[in-house]
Amino acid sequence: MWGVIISALTNSQITKAILDKKPILVRWGVDFSPLPTPAPAVTLAIGGHDPSGGAGIQADIEAIAAQGGHAASAITCLTVQDTRDVRQLIPTDPELVIAQAEAVLADLPVAAIKIGLLGDAAIARRLARLLGQHPAIPVVLDPVLAAGGGTPLAGDELRNTLVAELLPQTGLLTPNSREARLLAGADDLGDCARILLEGGCRHVLITGAHEQGAPVINRLYGPAGLIESWRWERLPGEYHGSGCTLAAAIAALLAQGLDLADAVRTGQEFAWRSLAGAHRLGRGQRLPDRLYRLRHGNSG
Repeated sequence: MWGVIISALTNSQITKAILDKKPILVRWGVDFSPLPTPAPAVTLAIGGHDPSGGAGIQADIEAIAAQGGHAASAITCLTVQDTRDVRQLIPTDPELVIAQAEAVLADLPVAAIKIGLLGDAAIARRLARLLGQHPAIPVVLDPVLAAGGGTPLAGDELRNTLVAELLPQTGLLTPNSREARLLAGADDLGDCARILLEGGCRHVLITGAHEQGAPVINRLYGPAGLIESWRWERLPGEYHGSGCTLAAAIAALLAQGLDLADAVRTGQEFAWRSLAGAHRLGRGQRLPDRLYRLRHGNSG
């Protein structure tokens, strides 16, 4: 009989009935404390500050949080930029960058590290040494070499340091096709992946939004060559922070224990949906909607 009565009640009626009897139930030993929730996986994002909020550390934090993770951060540089381009880049003192990262690594259970804009070769060198002290933590490196508006953000010394010293500490490199060609010094993207893998990184995801034609093709390479490729509908317009969004999402998923292929696949889907819902808040590129799940629910 009780089952029939309860099934006829709405959730709100059941909740009200329980709360009305709460004092009695507490005396009977019923525990009304909130159920514990699992601690979020921690990802350390290392990169620059973008005051527009479209790219850099803010993009990383949003993308990591959207995967259910916790984002810690270390700031490598300040920038003066908007949704159109970068006007000025001021690197942080390398020792301060490392001090930020070391403080986080000593205190929090960092399960993945995402690296973006570095801004200075000295920072890259010090960071490579730090990563060598934490070989068990997966590292996702987004090699930011230029702003979306075209301004170069990495000179020859930084590019060379990135290849020579950071690649060997990197589990996944996520260049777009232009960055892959600059870093590898080759034209064919398959050759680029091979050269970068020979440089020491374990996997390379080359994104194809800068290539001609549709759809956009992203390719994941490993030691044995091409692992998998994905085709995505080419979206209209240009986007500020798309590379940050993708790399940070993948890092957050790796921190949760997903294997590489699943993290790359899920991260791409998240990034594409963020771009599909992007807003043109400024006068330049659109800003990805990395918090679309909060606005539209968890479907998709």
